[in-house]
Order: sequence, then structure tokens, then C-alpha cells
Amino acid sequence: MEGIQVITQDFINVQITKSDSDDAAPVERRFKKGIAIHEFKTKLELLTGGSASTMKLKVYDSKNNFVCDINNDDALLGSYPIDDGMRIHVTDNFTLFKDFADADSAERFRLSEEEYEKKGDTLRSFLQRNKLGKYNEEETNKMKEQQQKEVEEEAKLAEAVLVGARCEVRVPAQGTRRATVRYNGPLDNARGLWIGVQYDEPRGKNDGSVNGKRYFTCPPKYGGFVKPMYVTVGDFPVEEFDLEDEI
Repeated sequence: MEGIQVITQDFINVQITKSDSDDAAPVERRFKKGIAIHEFKTKLELLTGGSASTMKLKVYDSKNNFVCDINNDDALLGSYPIDDGMRIHVTDNFTLFKDFADADSAERFRLSEEEYEKKGDTLRSFLQRNKLGKYNEEETNKMKEQQQKEVEEEAKLAEAVLVGARCEVRVPAQGTRRATVRYNGPLDNARGLWIGVQYDEPRGKNDGSVNGKRYFTCPPKYGGFVKPMYVTVGDFPVEEFDLEDEI
């Protein structure tokens, strides 16, 4: 978007929905307005199971009227006209390809293959005519190649992050935080690999557990999970914090 919207508050409460679960109730979450869109998409991976590199975001107001597309990964969330109570709908192109295939299979299950081929108004014929979903071989292959490349790059980054190592977490718009690596691996219902860390100060979001499953143990607000690309391992001493002057 062109121009910069004045951010009058630090956080925004929004509803999150996704294209592959239209019947599911929206999930309400609170986000910083100062977060960059590419980092916002990474956070949505935990909620939607999609990929930050392929998801598309649309904003709807409380009356379900379309407001805008969120299409600039370098912009801040607060630069878009989003108010409390609005809804952000997540569409993931790769997920849609899978949905097309599932719907096609369901239709063929109800009809014989011969009967299905005779029909000219089926989902399969529409997809074939318009080269969509699994029938767009070039686009599907590109998507798979891109995802495979991302998986390999992420695995290479994660391999260098050892449990027990000291590190700095450098997430855009969140400052640098020092921590100790406590977990390295996948999370249930989340895409890719994640690094679980215990921060030196209470600047995290959990105690080492996500959605009721524990991956490591630490005091509340000291734990966090971030993508490997935001973790730098090194000889970082524990920072000493003077809390006597704090209220």
C-alpha cells in the first residue's frame, strides 16, 4: 500500500479464518501493529498450518465487507486500515491445489469413472479447461520446487542450532533477545522446523508448551518458538538485568 497510516495503539485484536476450513469458527488473536507482514505471516503458520511464502491475506470489517489485500511483506501490520474486531482471511495457494484434488475425488466417488467423464459441468472439466489446481502442472511443479527449497534451507539452518547452545533471537520489529536453545524440531499442526528458546528475561509467550503440548520446561513468559532463520548461535553471555529500579 502507498502511504503510511498513523499507528495510534500498539496492539490489534483480529479474527483469523482460513480458506480450507470455512465452517470453522474464527480464531481471535492479538498482534503488535508494529510487526512486519512477513513476520506476521510466519506467526499465522502456527494457526493455519500454511506457508508464509504462499499465503495470501484479505481484510474484512466486522460486517464482512472486504476492506483490502495485505500484499506488501515489508510493510507493517499497522500501516493497513485494520481495527479491532476485523477479520483477516488466509488463503494458501498450495492448500487450494490439494483441496481441488480432494473435491475432484469426492465427485468421482459418487459417479462411475465413465459417467463422470461424460459430464461437461464437473469440477474436473472446469479445472482442466482453466488449467487450475493439479491440472496446472507447471505451476504445481514450481510450487513444489519452491517449498522443497524452503524445507532444505530451513533444515540446513536448524542443523546448526544445537540444544543447550546460547543464542540471540533477532525477529524483525521485536528487537534482539538473548536466550538458550531448549528445543529443535517440528511442532504439532505447524509447518516446518521450529527452535524453542528460553529467554534470559520474561519477554517470551509461553513456558515451553504450545496448544497443550510440552516441548521443554521453563518459567512462564520465558519461553518462545521461532523459525531457525531468526536464531544466531554464538558465545553470548547471560545478560545481567538491574530490576531494583523497576516497578
